[in-house]
Amino acid sequence: MRIVVLVVSGAVLSAGGLACSSDSGTKSAPAAPTVAAAIESPLTRRGGPLRQQWAMDPLWEDGKAEVATYEAEQMVQGESRRFEYTFITAKEEFNQQYNVRTDSAQRKDIFPVMRSSQIGSIPTDTYPSHFQTCLFFRRDQPVQLHKLTASTQEWGGITFKAITDDGMQYVQAYNSYQDGQGTGERQLRRTVLFEDALPYTLRSLQFEQLPRFQTDIYELQQTNQATPPVLYHAQVRTEDAFTADTPEPAWRVHVALTGQKQNVYWFSKEYPNVLLRQTTWDGRTLRLKQVRRVPQLPAGRTGGLATGDVSK
Repeated sequence: MRIVVLVVSGAVLSAGGLACSSDSGTKSAPAAPTVAAAIESPLTRRGGPLRQQWAMDPLWEDGKAEVATYEAEQMVQGESRRFEYTFITAKEEFNQQYNVRTDSAQRKDIFPVMRSSQIGSIPTDTYPSHFQTCLFFRRDQPVQLHKLTASTQEWGGITFKAITDDGMQYVQAYNSYQDGQGTGERQLRRTVLFEDALPYTLRSLQFEQLPRFQTDIYELQQTNQATPPVLYHAQVRTEDAFTADTPEPAWRVHVALTGQKQNVYWFSKEYPNVLLRQTTWDGRTLRLKQVRRVPQLPAGRTGGLATGDVSK
């Protein structure tokens, strides 16, 4: 069983690198990156289709996390399963020594990041599948992934993946309970986007300019598999959404991974451009149920969210 959760879209890339995967889903291992692959992504350059300062708004300085809850649906074990999916977005302070949220504000190696967590549990007739992905971006870089950790837990076992940026390429470490996979490490291209990151990264689009561009995107990491990820050469198109599509004015972002694999995202026109709705080529859907801002616990306690007092 392949458990899947999040979804799609892109960033421009230069030619020369990995071939696109076929529509059959055949997975090909990416070639080891070269020094040339460590150049800056075209999407991070000034005048590109994304706003590098998107997360610098004072909204994220209030000590609260944005908690968006979605009504989700997905095909699992041959049946459509309904469940609740939660996205958490918040500003945190990392330290360079451990590359995690810092407990002390007195350190000299602190830098701000944005955390985007995706959490859910899918019920089935036999057992539930639990999953969580945590993505981190430097606050002024919504395109370039800084760190990713993802895990799935089911009765058969646990699959865990971690991706870090070493400045030249991404390094993926994995630990899977699947036969033929086990544990290991591989290098991935750096000037790419990740499918799991798109619900965060696409919020920073220069929506008013209705950008269209091409991009390379690594397939979803939130699965119970740890095989070499497929790299898609995707086409991204932004347009005004139809009023009937969402309960409020929205932008519609269409992402074509291939001719047969198409995904659509709807983002609110009002900052902070919350994801309102999502559909994917494999039948996954999301519809926003509610969004609220929840106080975060101080660093050094649990690193989680406070309970009780919330505000919209």
